Amino acid sequence: MERTDIFISGAGIAGMILASLLSGRGYGVTICDPAPPPDTGDAENSDLRSTAYLAPSIAVLDQAGLWERLSRDATSLAALRVMDSSGWPPRQTATRTFLPGDLGLEAFGQNVVNWRAHRHLADALDSDPNVDLRLGVGFRDLLARDTGARITLSDGTQLEARLVVGADGRASPVRDAANIGVATSRYGQKALVFACTHALPHDSISTEIYNAGGAFVTVPLADHDGRPASSIVWMSDGPRANALMAMDAADFDAELSQRALHILGAMHRATPLRLWPIVTQTARRLTARRVALVAEAAHVLPPIGAQGLNTSIADIAALADAIAGGDPGRPEALARYDRTRRRDIAARAAAIDLYNRLCTSGFAPLQALRRTGLKAVHDIAPLRRRVMAAGMGGR
Repeated sequence: MERTDIFISGAGIAGMILASLLSGRGYGVTICDPAPPPDTGDAENSDLRSTAYLAPSIAVLDQAGLWERLSRDATSLAALRVMDSSGWPPRQTATRTFLPGDLGLEAFGQNVVNWRAHRHLADALDSDPNVDLRLGVGFRDLLARDTGARITLSDGTQLEARLVVGADGRASPVRDAANIGVATSRYGQKALVFACTHALPHDSISTEIYNAGGAFVTVPLADHDGRPASSIVWMSDGPRANALMAMDAADFDAELSQRALHILGAMHRATPLRLWPIVTQTARRLTARRVALVAEAAHVLPPIGAQGLNTSIADIAALADAIAGGDPGRPEALARYDRTRRRDIAARAAAIDLYNRLCTSGFAPLQALRRTGLKAVHDIAPLRRRVMAAGMGGR
């Protein structure tokens, strides 16, 4: 029987950040995942999404000793532009730009492509003496007791740990083993995720463009083959997303440039397409005996306002703080974590769910409400600052 302080199921970005943060606080950590991180963006399992690491998340990564590695591939987010549009071809109906100076910041954050971040994190854990990183091996079963937990891995290995963390995604096997249910909302939407080049510079501005079917998001990347580049998340209803997937390159690029309202000029897809279902999913509890859930095991949110992984990093910071100073799986520590995070997760999930439903509607009165809301949030300064602060992780 092998022993470890903390066992983490799921060596994705969130699981690896947590492992490094806990290692730096003196815990021995074992972390496993059945899928090793890809080495290139063309690999079959590579995650072509990008994450805008907002300032509070960068502070956590810096504390974990990771930001220096990730910053090598980071692109600054100097502004957020929100645009409303209607019809097809889409017609711009409102535009507002939010600036980080309102919050006393030079930039909202830094954008890093997920597969590159994942590779950097794996390299960091490989050299960490307090972390036992096991790739190609998954979680199979859990027996939780008052004094500890026994974990069985997919290769038959058994471990004892004082705390088990589920960081293993929206279909979390740790969550299932702990008998924690989920609440799920479906929208009939899918998101196309890819990177593209474009004729005009992005000027470090991230743009969200709303139309019936959902958000279209551009996030600035470093130049690709000497051309300006951006990461794209294109939300649509399911049939439209499938039709886009089936288009030839020229037709797809024409639709892409049109959906972006030509703000970046002619656009050309530069990577393969990935298709993701859009749901809101929240765990009914964040903890069980000797178990804590973080990241997508705890919540899945539509890709709006950079809330996904930044909310996950808030989980990670809260869990590390809650378990400090004793047995990491003690009931009072897990109760503290649950209290700290459950209300914030529920509030963010409800707000994004409502906003996504409003933004996908083609109903003219709701589109008018969306435009009015955008103008009010931006033009009323106290409201603008409160909304921006909430988006950065505040209450």
